[in-house]
Amino acid sequence: VQLQASGGGLVQAGGSLRLSCAASGRILRIDRMGWYRRAPGKERDLVATITDGGITNYADSVKGRFTISRDIAKKMVYLQMNDLKPEDATVYICNAHGLTTMQADGNLVVDGEDYWGKGTLVTVSS
Repeated sequence: VQLQASGGGLVQAGGSLRLSCAASGRILRIDRMGWYRRAPGKERDLVATITDGGITNYADSVKGRFTISRDIAKKMVYLQMNDLKPEDATVYICNAHGLTTMQADGNLVVDGEDYWGKGTLVTVSS
């Protein structure tokens, strides 16, 4: 299983960016996908998550500015970030939780694991 994030970059304060993350592998279902962010020297913090049923959860600091969505068939998750602030600048990391995968022998495996991408850098200039 691999998660590949893209869409980071440099934007002025008040601007917008859209992050994308694609999951690849023998994946039949992903229970929940989301975005986290990690500032240098700090713990990884939740930004937003979305279940396969469309239930979303946001950090208070991004409510009303960020919108998470996903394309289940394409195994992708997106994060639309509007009104970006300098404090939003950091590495954003894609997460997938609770996968159903097909093994090489045809067996299905359902896990409760977390899978992480390498992250994409968002820089916000003031």
